[in-house]
Amino acid sequence: MTGAVVFDPLLPWPAIAALAVLAVLAVGLALWRGLAGWGLRALGALVVLGALVGPVLQQEDRAPLSDIVILLEDKSASQGLADRPEQTTQAGDTLERTLEARPNTEVRRVEVADGEGDAGTELMTALNAALAEEPRARIAGIVALSDGRLHDIDRAPDLPAPLHLLLSGHETDWDRRLIVRNAPAFAIIGEPVTLTLRIEDTGAVPEGVGAATLQIAVDGGAPESYPVPIGQDIDLPVTLPHGGRNVLQFTVATADGELTDRNNTALIQMNGVRDRLRVLLVSGEPHAGGRTWRNLLKSDSSVDLVHFTILRPPDKQDGVPVSELSLIAFPTRELFLEKIDDFDLIIFDRYRRRGILPALYLENVARYVRDGGAVLVAAGPDFASADSLYRSPLGAILPAAPTARVIEERYRPKVTELGERHPVTAGLPGGDTWGSWLRQIDVTPDKGNVVMSGVGDRPLLVLDRVGEGRVALLASDHAWLWTRGYEGGGPQLDLLRRLAHWMMKEPELEEETLWAEVVTGQTMRIVRRTLEEAVGPVTVTRPDGTSVTLNLNEVSPGRYEAIYHGPEIGLYRLTEGAQSAVIGLGPAAPKEFEETVASAAALEPLIETRRGGVFALEDGMPSLREVREGRPAAGRGWIGITPRNAYETRDVTRTALLPPWLVLLLAAALIVGGWLREGRR
Repeated sequence: MTGAVVFDPLLPWPAIAALAVLAVLAVGLALWRGLAGWGLRALGALVVLGALVGPVLQQEDRAPLSDIVILLEDKSASQGLADRPEQTTQAGDTLERTLEARPNTEVRRVEVADGEGDAGTELMTALNAALAEEPRARIAGIVALSDGRLHDIDRAPDLPAPLHLLLSGHETDWDRRLIVRNAPAFAIIGEPVTLTLRIEDTGAVPEGVGAATLQIAVDGGAPESYPVPIGQDIDLPVTLPHGGRNVLQFTVATADGELTDRNNTALIQMNGVRDRLRVLLVSGEPHAGGRTWRNLLKSDSSVDLVHFTILRPPDKQDGVPVSELSLIAFPTRELFLEKIDDFDLIIFDRYRRRGILPALYLENVARYVRDGGAVLVAAGPDFASADSLYRSPLGAILPAAPTARVIEERYRPKVTELGERHPVTAGLPGGDTWGSWLRQIDVTPDKGNVVMSGVGDRPLLVLDRVGEGRVALLASDHAWLWTRGYEGGGPQLDLLRRLAHWMMKEPELEEETLWAEVVTGQTMRIVRRTLEEAVGPVTVTRPDGTSVTLNLNEVSPGRYEAIYHGPEIGLYRLTEGAQSAVIGLGPAAPKEFEETVASAAALEPLIETRRGGVFALEDGMPSLREVREGRPAAGRGWIGITPRNAYETRDVTRTALLPPWLVLLLAAALIVGGWLREGRR
């Protein structure tokens, strides 16, 4: 029970002050006039003013509250290295027993795990949360059991008590890590791009540690090894082998005695893009849709188009002197013999043999396809004639033969059952609302995939692979009707663009492929595309060499998917039949392993604000002392906590020092006494 005098005024303090001034003036006037009762009048005024002030004796029934000490126990990934888990757990248990043995003390033990994603160690975030749950007036001390590697020091709170760090690890710890200084997200296929790497040794590096060996693997293939210096930036030229995602894995061989090899590997995922797509468009006689292909290709800024139209074949005799012709000569030899391999795609639009391209040139085009090139034939009536390209050396690579019949009737193109699964035609918008075409060349396919049909389900679009290259045959020259909006038009732009990009081997349009994409964090979506009716399970090989088998679900014709969460950061290998793929999950360099050697540098400025201390656990546990607030809270071999002497008020009683009856009696007696004294005089 504690007591104190407090005031509960009956009037505002300014009013009481004004009355006090009036009383002083009145008493001073009485003294100046020599009135004998001025003293009694002054005492009476004091009694009245005292009553107005309202002095009260306040007594509180208080219950003492215990002090709270917060133990922050770092359980992040870097704390799992070497013997740090044992160090931290043993120190936490010892300190908890010591604190609980003290009278009037409670312990709050808080475990700090890794943050979401790649946030690293959020020690200050955990401390803020712990402080928010406890009255700050009861916090007597904060002890962090950690390696000092935290990543949210900018969120440090205003400390209500001393902070101490018990540092895990050993003075002899050292580590080697691989740092990616510069890695672009995109690179041009076939052109070198420079990556900047660096290998650093930190901590107590032992003598005699030699140069490092860097291993480089592309898409999970066999690695190549190179000796590299330590502590220097390494500019590494890399040429991407293919379009789409390329996974580059860089690994530094583990040195004897280093703390961990988790930061010896870096995964870089780069997208390979083409600088310019070079297309050769050879048009036959002009026709209504002659500019369809040209407009499509010219609308794409990444396409370099060379377009020739045969306006005056050699057999044309109109009597015009050659000297008066303004047409340029068709550089056939240069294009079809010398520079044909520079093109990514060759399009023949209603072209027929007229003596301009000899059989030798067309045979070279067939060779170009087998070696990896692409040819698209947009057939018109010429394809069904005796001068058809099919009756040239190109016929050996074309997927369908003409029957010499040209069908002139209205029909609506449609996607075949196989076409619903093929990436060129799958999911084309519109469906039954497409406009009609008016001409089709009757062909008989002998190989390849028929993905669109026309009159009487006859083949309209046939795709095929020849050697390393690709061939497409569009058995109509009326695709331009969709462009003009005839009967509502159709997805002509989507169809022709997909077709052109499939022929140029864009990865996203492969019909038989397996790939994975990151959904979020370490969760990936596995996608298998096929023309078959079913696929087998996918085998996922984790970074540690273990594997798991997943069944895929068909989400659309020819497309199968599964969601998988990788348990660890690193390179995952996917296989299904003959298809394989790789993907890297997690950041190229996780924050937890960027710096692994224990250090108190990040926390020292915060510790100094409340005069706390840093102690290495390998030197033993410090003792515990009580210190007054504002005094040094750490010394040689000891750490201090500040008793807060907090309490809880259970009951409050108030007793007036001047009860009303006493005030009335005293004031009346003093005033009357002063009057009587003055009257006798």
